[in-house]
Amino acid sequence: MKTVISIQSHVAYGYVGNRAAVFPLQRLGCDAIAVNTVQFSNHTGYGEWTGQVFTAEHVADLMDGVAARGVLPTCDALLSGYMGDVGLGQVIVETAARLKAANPRAVYACDPVMGDVGRGFFVRPGLPEFIRDHAVPAADLMTPNQFELEYLTGRTVETLDDALAATAALRERGPRLVLVTSLTRKDADPGHIEMLADDRDGAWLVSTPRLPLDPPPNGSGDAVAALFLAHYLKAFDPADALEQAAAAIYAIFQTTRRMGTRELQLIAAQDEFVNPGQRFTVTRVR
Repeated sequence: MKTVISIQSHVAYGYVGNRAAVFPLQRLGCDAIAVNTVQFSNHTGYGEWTGQVFTAEHVADLMDGVAARGVLPTCDALLSGYMGDVGLGQVIVETAARLKAANPRAVYACDPVMGDVGRGFFVRPGLPEFIRDHAVPAADLMTPNQFELEYLTGRTVETLDDALAATAALRERGPRLVLVTSLTRKDADPGHIEMLADDRDGAWLVSTPRLPLDPPPNGSGDAVAALFLAHYLKAFDPADALEQAAAAIYAIFQTTRRMGTRELQLIAAQDEFVNPGQRFTVTRVR
């Protein structure tokens, strides 16, 4: 059994942040240590919410308590998502270093939540620069969307060659593996959306039909990062992890659409995490 520390936001209602990541990790056999950076009634996409943002000191204190239990040497990975502000980002990067000191084989998986195509940045000033300059060099696995990949590398991605050049440029700055969680390019079928996994030994692409979800459910990137990480930790096989994650998130989207809700239907689709009913071909592109 693998153990993953997940430092992300938390909502009482709905599925984003740790609520979108912890259950998939657990359903796939990982023991998840959840450290919450905020506690809100619901995700902010609804336009109104209640709750509190926790301070960097609060999160650091929680991690001190976790470390005091002597569990860091047995932890296999740290997964981080929305950081909130630079102070919290510093705590997360320091936690990654602390974990690796206790277990040099541990993986730091960073989902660099900053923005998206059409929306631009939606995080506090200074955080994109912090992620670019500090989280990227510290990470082993990065899971940006296309917008985030372009920002982190300073490259425009319009074709597959562009995407491969950008992921290679990101790997040169530290991460050994990059997963692009949503790739839309001019030289592909507009009715599909792709994910691209790239490490030093190769690159793999998977395409799934684009489902008409309006509005698109929040938390999908959080879920994909957790699904991919859980499968990757089993054998450190990027192609297999990509295939498994693509099948699972597509099934989640299908179930969400069928049930007519804007919240990811993780519980209803949970069996698809383990035994997907539909799989998609993973193609080696480098």
